[in-house]
Amino acid sequence: MTASFALEWKKGPSRGNITVTDGSVSRGTVTRGNGKFSEEGFSTDGGQTRLEVTVNLEESKGSAATLVTIDAAERPFSFFLRDVSEKYPIYIPAYGVAVTRSEDARTYDQIENEIRANNLLTDLQQIEAEPEESYDNAASHTRELACQTWLGLSRDMRIFGVGFRGVGGEERLWDWIQPRFHGHEVTLPENENKPVCYRYMLGRGIGCVDGVTRRLEDGTLPILHASIEDNDIIYDTVSFVSYESSPLNAETLRGTHYLAADGFGHGHMLTEEQLKQREQLLPQELNSEEETVLYFRAVATNKARVPRYAWFKNVIPNAYVMNNDKNYVFDAGCGFVQFSEDRVCCVSKLNGEPLSEEETAILIPPGETATFEFYLPHRPITRNRAEGLIRQQFVSRLEECREFWLYKLSRAASIKLPEKRVDEMVKAGLLHLDLVTYGLEPNRTVVPTIGVYTAIGSESSPIIQFMDSMGWSDLAERSLQFFLDKQHEDGFIQNFGGYMLETGAALWSVGEHYRYTRNDVWLNRIKGNLLKAYDYLLDWRSRNKTEDQRGKGYGMLEGKTADPEDPFHSFMLNGYAYLGMSRLAEILASSDPVRSEQIRAEAEALKEDIRQGLFEAMARSPVVPLADGSWVPTVPPWVEHRGPLSLYAQGGKWLTHGSVVARDSLLGPLYLVLQEVVQPDEAEAEFMLNYHLELMCTRNVALSQPYYSIHPWVHLKRGEIKPFLKAYYNGFAGLADRDTYTFWEHYWHASPHKTHEEGWFLMQTRWMLYMEEGRELKLLPGIPRKWLDNGKVIELNEVATYFGSVSLHVESKLEQGVIVARVTCESDRKPDTVTIRLPHPNGAIPAQIVGGSYSASQESVRIDHFTGKAEVTLLF
Repeated sequence: MTASFALEWKKGPSRGNITVTDGSVSRGTVTRGNGKFSEEGFSTDGGQTRLEVTVNLEESKGSAATLVTIDAAERPFSFFLRDVSEKYPIYIPAYGVAVTRSEDARTYDQIENEIRANNLLTDLQQIEAEPEESYDNAASHTRELACQTWLGLSRDMRIFGVGFRGVGGEERLWDWIQPRFHGHEVTLPENENKPVCYRYMLGRGIGCVDGVTRRLEDGTLPILHASIEDNDIIYDTVSFVSYESSPLNAETLRGTHYLAADGFGHGHMLTEEQLKQREQLLPQELNSEEETVLYFRAVATNKARVPRYAWFKNVIPNAYVMNNDKNYVFDAGCGFVQFSEDRVCCVSKLNGEPLSEEETAILIPPGETATFEFYLPHRPITRNRAEGLIRQQFVSRLEECREFWLYKLSRAASIKLPEKRVDEMVKAGLLHLDLVTYGLEPNRTVVPTIGVYTAIGSESSPIIQFMDSMGWSDLAERSLQFFLDKQHEDGFIQNFGGYMLETGAALWSVGEHYRYTRNDVWLNRIKGNLLKAYDYLLDWRSRNKTEDQRGKGYGMLEGKTADPEDPFHSFMLNGYAYLGMSRLAEILASSDPVRSEQIRAEAEALKEDIRQGLFEAMARSPVVPLADGSWVPTVPPWVEHRGPLSLYAQGGKWLTHGSVVARDSLLGPLYLVLQEVVQPDEAEAEFMLNYHLELMCTRNVALSQPYYSIHPWVHLKRGEIKPFLKAYYNGFAGLADRDTYTFWEHYWHASPHKTHEEGWFLMQTRWMLYMEEGRELKLLPGIPRKWLDNGKVIELNEVATYFGSVSLHVESKLEQGVIVARVTCESDRKPDTVTIRLPHPNGAIPAQIVGGSYSASQESVRIDHFTGKAEVTLLF
């Protein structure tokens, strides 16, 4: 079998050769321009050139997956032979080349002109041409996912999942509460040591109308309000967690030893020594003097003008479709649900008195109420303790819990945003992170977990970095200590599921923390751990610096980066190693300049090896079409492969986690931009952004576990505001619970309260509000322009930056034709330059600027020689 094609260059490469998988080149002829072709390759004089090529193909394979590589000295590329078409030629404007059928006589310029005459746009250009994205528009186009709500105390792994009307799956029928030891549901001997789920019912039951609305206290606190409408009766509920008897405050909060909590996180990895230590700790950690308790109250109100009945079904352990009366007893004399006389699992009240019937119908006059309460300890308690629990007062416990969480917020930086939903999500998100960060108070190591999982050096990084951004540097430092406490003797850092990328990612977060705090005492204390981690990476790299690795990832690390068992030389793994080494060199520059320079040199050498691997892989990978008719090069997630796995250039089965593009998108080479191996303005970054958007995204959001994709940060770095906002709003509109702001991990109801996803959302918001770049602080680089409608205010109070704490107040008074911004940073390491982006809602250009120099293209005011305080006024 034979096939032919023509290469049309605007400016031909000086030299090159052509290789074909499953075939060979039989003939080549330069038919336009000056050049020649031989068995050794081809050459041109650099002018417009046409090279016609015929290839022989292996009959058994045909042209289905045949790859042709134009291995030119300049701008090499590859393409699928099957993709060559006269109607839709392979047109690569970045390289000045087109590939078409041999019978197509058009020149490069003619092909280019005909394609451009269609006036098509890439998906990225189309987003730029559309109105700016909003939450309402995103919500109307994305799926709505309700999620169970996790309630607890923070630091303490004894938490509760809460849901209504089957939210969380069929196995959680009715309204329900499930105690958890972090990632694991609590098991009970009375239930054959299987997980227990407590179910109850408000109203008549589940019908054709959902009727449930939910909201957090103030939209932010881990206190859940829900309302269930059952015709004329409205059941208003409140749920929260406090102690069984002790007051709840910062002084009484004990927490859980981090190793105990770590072992209750899915995917945890413990050394033999850590396992022994945990076994010694568990008896104390699991048998404390008092339990955490889920406090619940439902107030039924009659909205009718005639009397109406309200129904209450008391808590039952493990009830399903039918009542399960066999493994518990209800004590009608005191309102206790118990497994035995000294194993009470719930205490209940009705209108302030012990509940006397498990199922109750109460006739309520118009406008009046009935109140049902139950207090559910995390694990069953003795009868004596239950008698003390039922005497607790719901209202005082609620106020105490509210003050507890407000105190936590008061110790963080304050952010005030004009979009209520986002404003609440920032505060709620910070507390969601805190809720599942476990450890002993007041200052011991904590484990920054990620949903049902334990901490991971990669996935915990946005969690820790947002804590730092909000001024919780102590908690961030304690979180980082987790990775150092569990570090292996050889320096390796690994805590989850065989992942191999944690060492570099943890070093990155350490470097970020030092940028915020400049804490040299802390740095000196952990320096030995950091150098051990570096030495481990160096040895790992050295094993891959052999001649047989040339072209296959020379000098790059090999290993598994996430759940799939892919032990290759991946770009994500190596980018984190480079980023961690680079940060380590940076933070040691003052205290140990000699060692710092050695580390920097090794980091830069690794960076060059990664870049070489990237360019080689890109040259071997097939180009793909974009929506404007142009084509761009692609890159595989690791150097061993040719092109995105989902294009099957080498076959394989790559579907994982609900998507065929997951590895390419979520673990792919675009990470190299965040990891500072590829600069945001390089052509390679633009190639990757474009094909990623068109092949691997919907509404600029990645599939499956979308917050693994780092492209929103890349958009911001490139000044692409509309594409960033497209990803930002559609990301959380489709993955977070729209009522309680809790994030899922995946779109198919997998892994609730996923703080890795929430952490990246929070960091996206942080970057939207402020980003550092060298000695420049960029304020509001990605905000929606509607945030500056008349009367809107944006406030950042003492947010943490690389330059110290910063405050910003922006007020739009457009009815008076004015936008005013004031910024303060009185740190001794304040930035040299501050740039404030202040986009007019309608895109207007100010007539006068006071306080800095204005860039119309960036809608920004630049303040050079920043003194610590500045005020900017835009007059329209």
